[in-house]
Amino acid sequence: MRDYILFAVVAGLAWGIGGYFEKTGLRAMGIPPIAGITLRTAVALAMLGLLSIPAWKMIQNPSDVSAWVMIVVGGGIVAGSFGMWSFYKSLSITDNLGVTLAIAFSVSPLAGTVVGLIRGNQPMDWKTAMGMIVIVAGIVILQLSHKPGK
Repeated sequence: MRDYILFAVVAGLAWGIGGYFEKTGLRAMGIPPIAGITLRTAVALAMLGLLSIPAWKMIQNPSDVSAWVMIVVGGGIVAGSFGMWSFYKSLSITDNLGVTLAIAFSVSPLAGTVVGLIRGNQPMDWKTAMGMIVIVAGIVILQLSHKPGK
């Protein structure tokens, strides 16, 4: 198995298992989603801050302002803040964790691929197109499995 596939599977496992416990904790505590994601982020910041100390010395282009902006805006604001708040809001009101996770994590590669296509650095071939169609079909099937009003 290629390393990137292994780490992607581990990420999916961590997010799925973590999502279960996050949803259960949100409900049990009655904590608002914004407070829950703040708690999650604080814990992650402490852990990753300590683990990343040696890595800061390995940055190859620390003066690349556009790279810093992409990470801060894309990762910190869009994905880390808005995306995670939206995910926590969804966790706090969902009855079906599996559907919530499936929708959130299937829309993600669609969005990333579309941005790459727009920016011109994601090639479009029949495999990419077919994969995107299958993802959309999966989302539709998941939504059809819901009873109206849920």
